[in-house]
Amino acid sequence: MSALTFAARDSATMLRREIKHSIRLLRLLIVSAIVVPVAMLLLFDYVLGGAIGQGLGAAARGAPYIDYLVAGILVMTVAGGCGPTAINVTMDMTGGFVDRIRTMAVTRGALLAGHVGVSVLRMLVATIAVTGVALLIGFRPKASVGDWFAVLGIIAAFAFALAWLSAAVGLVTKSVAGANGSTLPLSFLLPFLSSTFVPAGSMPAGVRWFAANQPFTAVVDSLRALLSGAPAGNTPHVALAWCAAIALVSYLWAQASFRRGTR
Repeated sequence: MSALTFAARDSATMLRREIKHSIRLLRLLIVSAIVVPVAMLLLFDYVLGGAIGQGLGAAARGAPYIDYLVAGILVMTVAGGCGPTAINVTMDMTGGFVDRIRTMAVTRGALLAGHVGVSVLRMLVATIAVTGVALLIGFRPKASVGDWFAVLGIIAAFAFALAWLSAAVGLVTKSVAGANGSTLPLSFLLPFLSSTFVPAGSMPAGVRWFAANQPFTAVVDSLRALLSGAPAGNTPHVALAWCAAIALVSYLWAQASFRRGTR
């Protein structure tokens, strides 16, 4: 068999391994990947949505606040999957599994490919579940079939980028607690400092510049425009460029960290 065939076979094996791990930790994953985003959706829609929605004005284009909110919650759902990925990679690095892999005839990148692949699958399943809840409580998208495919593509690209970033973080942290804590800026800080809940233009000057020019805002604005049927302009291209840049840098970082060996 060729090297490519060996790599595909080993990656598939590691993918099955991570799927089994996810099934064993299903309750924890449901809480972190679905329950928390749904709770944020309900909190901001039912508790804070009235006040925030009235202040949006033209930004909401007369639509209910939930139609503005859902795009940001979907991005937060993807970001919420970073913690489990980083934790699983750290456990493999510190628990001796990587050392055992190094003694076998296993393709070097197969382990990380398995982690990243399952992470993307978890994020996609979580976003589908959160979208279903949003539809039940009043979300009414105006996206065409083509727009929905574009939404799925952007979410998948963003999930792929953050999965590699999470894997890289998991390789360099020394404990499970450190891995989880290192991903908190991705799952909470950056989404709040973006256009998830309010337009970036409504923020103070210094925060406004950062919020308008960070990757989460580009992804959120792209999804919001596509879901509402509004002109998206070049925002999806900017979002995909951010995803490609994050994925490339994270992949190189992860591969370099993996080659340096265990701690």
